[in-house]
This record gives sequence, C-alpha cells and structure tokens, in this order.
Amino acid sequence: MRMQRIVVIGSSGAGKSTIARELGTKLNLPVIHLDKFYWHPGWVGTPEEVWQNMVSDMVMEEQWIMDGNYRNTLDIRLQAADTVLFLDLPRWLCSWRAVERRIQYRHQSRPDMAEGCQESLFKPDFPEFLLRIWDYPNRARPDVVQKLSTLDPRKRIIRLTSRGETNKFLADPIMYVSRSQIGSLISNIN
Repeated sequence: MRMQRIVVIGSSGAGKSTIARELGTKLNLPVIHLDKFYWHPGWVGTPEEVWQNMVSDMVMEEQWIMDGNYRNTLDIRLQAADTVLFLDLPRWLCSWRAVERRIQYRHQSRPDMAEGCQESLFKPDFPEFLLRIWDYPNRARPDVVQKLSTLDPRKRIIRLTSRGETNKFLADPIMYVSRSQIGSLISNIN
C-alpha cells in the first residue's frame, strides 16, 4: 500500500513541518502546511466555518502530506488519510525546539507559516505557548490517541517517539513502512 495521503500530527515543536517537507521531497508528494492557510498577517485566524470548508476541500486532492494540529479538523483529515504519522516526542524536546524556532526565525515568518506572522521570543504569549507544549501529554494527546484508536484498522499509523526513530523513518520511509504493521499501533501507545 503506497502512502498517498499522509497526516502529520503531534505537539507544537515536534517537527511536523520539517518532517512533512522532507517526506514530501522523498515521496514526491505535495505538502500542505495548515498553518500557512489558517493564519493571516498579524496572527489572525480563519473563522471556524470557513476553516472547516477549506480543510474539507484540501483533503479531496488525490495526494498530499498535511501537517498541523487543528484538532477541530482532525477527524476530516484522519478519515481522508491512508497514513498517519504521529510524532509522540518528549515534551522537553518539543519545548526546546519551539524556543530554537523562535530564535531562528525571529522577526520573520517561517517557511511553513503565512506571510505577516513573524516569530518573536519576547511576545507576551510565548510563556503560555511553552506551557501548552509542556501540557500536551495531558491536554491534547489523550484526545488524539482516542481518535487514532477508532480509525479503520487498514489505515497505517506510524508513531515516532524519539529523534532516532524519526531519523530512521526519514532515511527510508518506504522501507520503514514496509517493516511496520498495517493498522493501528495504538495499543502500544498508552
């Protein structure tokens, strides 16, 4: 079974956009960074109904890699995907990467972000953002795991829990997937 529609999910700072970009190059698939579509200059979000319709339209394409959290559209994306890449990395690593990303892209927009959404280490909401990352295992992860556990068992779910696993996967995604079992690996997650 080829990977044609891949959802990349995980905590902020897990590396979703980077992995999606690298995987898109290796598999020759178009990459959709949801942040680029949701956000508008000045960090203005898309209204909920419009956003739901946009994502519904995006998943209709034959091939894609789609990265981003947006749990309000996760069901739409999971149903359309044939493969789910769940970056279940330690919170300290995700927090560290979020700080690194803010420093690397300070006063500019990231390549996976909408224009006019500049990063800043000293924004008043940054400590709250770090707390949300730190609390991801308690706040969002249980919902994600529950949604993954209800998916059709023929969908491929790949859970990566470390830098090493991520590097092995990216080195040869096809071989990595061929060694993985088809179906849910959720029983091993808790």
